[in-house]
Amino acid sequence: MAKILLTGATGFIGSNLSKKLLTDGHKLCFTLMLHETNPFENDKRVKSYLLNNDGIYSLIEFIKRNQIDGVIHLASFVQSANHVPDDIEKLIDTNLKFSTLVLEAAVQAEVKWFINTGTYWQHYNNANYSPVNLYAATKQAFMDIARYYWETNKINFCTIMLFDTYGPNDSRPKIFNLWERIARTDETLDMSQGEQLIDISHVDDIVSAFSILSLHLQNRHTEVKNGDVFAVKANKRYTLKELAVIFEETTKSKLKINWGGRQYREREVMTPWISSVVVPGWVSKISIEQGIKQLMCSL
Repeated sequence: MAKILLTGATGFIGSNLSKKLLTDGHKLCFTLMLHETNPFENDKRVKSYLLNNDGIYSLIEFIKRNQIDGVIHLASFVQSANHVPDDIEKLIDTNLKFSTLVLEAAVQAEVKWFINTGTYWQHYNNANYSPVNLYAATKQAFMDIARYYWETNKINFCTIMLFDTYGPNDSRPKIFNLWERIARTDETLDMSQGEQLIDISHVDDIVSAFSILSLHLQNRHTEVKNGDVFAVKANKRYTLKELAVIFEETTKSKLKINWGGRQYREREVMTPWISSVVVPGWVSKISIEQGIKQLMCSL
């Protein structure tokens, strides 16, 4: 089993991944912001590094002292569709500066591997690279910086690209949470025409992909090459309208949606990135119907 440094451990995906990795027998270290608390504070398998003004050398020492094998980097600042001027500093500080500091510290401490997290928004209109928004541009910028590190050092670097995500205990204003609310309150929700394709995966499937890739990197799996980019994607994509029908049939509810009540967003993704490959050995196991039922039971 590995000793893993996890960033973004208190987020939706990070908190679920933490539980999976601990169940699998790994030992974890978290990077925590000043306002965050360690959700596994009394668990001896977990140690935390509180991010403050000590500088990168303190982080390097922490990684060395805990003999970290690999890093799973989930932490990011995520904006909505379009940024506002106040977002710029947070986007740069978290998605570029902090990400590069963690990678530099990992290289200095001779960590074996690093899993980065990207977004399908880096591939507008299925381009090799075309950012949907500034957030996606910062995610790509870090991958470009990271190329220097993995080409000039021994660390094995891979990226997992995420599409839309959902699951129990998700406090984010995601589509299923919005639909659950209007089904319960009988309110009407303005939405676009609903013709855009949605690729959405349950958090358990996402966590499984990170877990499998970490094992591949730890064991130097021959199918995983330095710089590889993988994706977590659903077995089937649905238009937003089709997804609403599935939600209604699965939950036996009726959604009051005013289709066409709002315009498509600027650079709306109508067809998510097609040219993606999954982690070797990973398959999506949770159907959309199963996932929605589980989600409703948790609310």
